[in-house]
Formats: sequence, C-alpha cells, structure tokens
Amino acid sequence: MNGRGMRHRRNGTAIALALLSAWAAFGDNDLRAEDTTPPYLADRGEGIPTSLFGTYVGQGKFIVYPFYEYTKTTAFEYKPSELGFTGETDFLGKTVEQEYLVYLSYGFAKRLAVELEVAAYATTSFDKAPDDPSAMPAHLEESGLGDVDMQLRWSWTDETATRPMMYSFFELTPPLQRSRVLIGTQDWEASFGFGVIRGYRWGTITGRAAIAWDGADSKFDLGEYAFEYLKRISPSWRIVATVEGETDEISLIGEAQWSFSRIAVLKLNCGFGVTEKAPDIAPEVGVLFHF
Repeated sequence: MNGRGMRHRRNGTAIALALLSAWAAFGDNDLRAEDTTPPYLADRGEGIPTSLFGTYVGQGKFIVYPFYEYTKTTAFEYKPSELGFTGETDFLGKTVEQEYLVYLSYGFAKRLAVELEVAAYATTSFDKAPDDPSAMPAHLEESGLGDVDMQLRWSWTDETATRPMMYSFFELTPPLQRSRVLIGTQDWEASFGFGVIRGYRWGTITGRAAIAWDGADSKFDLGEYAFEYLKRISPSWRIVATVEGETDEISLIGEAQWSFSRIAVLKLNCGFGVTEKAPDIAPEVGVLFHF
C-alpha cells in the first residue's frame, strides 16, 4: 500500500474517533442534564401551561400549531329562538362540526404568556329534533370563519419539591360572526380561571376551573373545568388523559404526543362524551412546532 493510502486511512480513523468522541460527550451532557432535572418536571419541563393538553411555553419560546378538529354531537341542546326562529322550548338536535385551526403562543416572560387561536375555516351542519314543531328547516348549514380566542396566562408560583405551580388565565372571544347562528361567536364572551399543577415520579396532574361571562345575557356562570394527567413514557412519547367539562357536558379525552423532530410534535387526541349532551366523539390531529 502506498503512503497516500495510509494517510487517508489514518485521517479517516482520526475523523471517526473525533466524531465518536463528540457524540459521546454530547450524549453524556444530555444524560447529566437529564439527571439534574427535578423529578416533578420530568414529564413537562419548564414553562407556563398553555390551553393545549400537556403543552407548556417558556420565556422567549414561540409555538405554532395548525390542526384539524371534527366534532359530532347527537344531543345538541338548543332553542329555536337561538337559531333565529320562534320558540323558547329546549330540544336536542344533531350537529357535525369540522374546523381547520391555527394556534399561536409566545412566552413573554418566565411567568407570562399570550395565546391566539383562530378557526380559519369552520363548517357546521345541524339537524333539528324530530319533535321540534317550529318553522325551522329540518337541516341547516354554515361555513366560514369560526371562533377567534385570545388568552393571557400567567403563573403565581413556580413548582418546587414541596409546592405546586399555581396559575391563572383570562380568555376573551370577540363577536366576529354576529350574522351567524351555527359557527363563531355572536356576542362578547370572556372567562377567568385558576389552575394547579403538581408533578410526581408517576406523572403530572393538573386541575383547573373557570368562571365564564356571556355577553348575550350579561351573566356569569361556571365555565370550563378539567382534571389532566400527563406522563412521559419515553424521550419521544408522552400521553395525556383528561376529564373535561362545562356545565353538564363532560368528556373523557386521550392524547398521544410524538416528538419526531427537535422542533415538531405530532399530536393525536380524541374526546368521548360521558354525559348525554356532551359531544359523542371529537378527534383532533395536528403538528405542533416550537421555536
């Protein structure tokens, strides 16, 4: 073998050893970082809880989440007057909703974040109850811009080994679809809520509840409430189980999160109605990007 070939082999070996050493050092650093993570943060890491299941945003971090949601409800409670017709009696109709949404979130500070969620295109079909004698057509459909929700979220305390994280949120929904009856929001709506998060070695639990205000009748009522369980089962996979409700509509929701890239997470979830008036089924799929 000539000297040139030997040099190439020595150079190749040196490069391979250098790459192997760098990879080992990088992996060792990751392990050390993981070893120093407090057990109560192992499932979620640092950051303020967002309105998305099992998702947190840190200071200076930006989240973009385009997703699709389908909701079928076979016991949708309504009054004909709420849909522009005469009648104040409650009936149970059927609705099928499809929404293409974009969610944005930014962490302004360690304890402050903002959110914007826009249903860029929504379509809803409605079938009235068989026993509804009103002049309403048997079938209605609407499509266009859906809800536009804005939130301000902040934490009161950081979680420690002996104390949970406590946080609040304020949500505002403007009436951008006053001429609609099936999609969007026709009057100002707002809600104010409070939540508590506690991490354990066996998982992280979150409880939250809100008071809602409806501009249509200018009164306060119990808003959305939920109990959430989050668990990281591998470096790439996390699972979420949630019981969520509003008034007498309660659903059980399961979600799987796959981090298939350093900046991207595939989110797959589906909700199932537990009570009569809750949506029967509500699957959701999307890819979350964090920068």
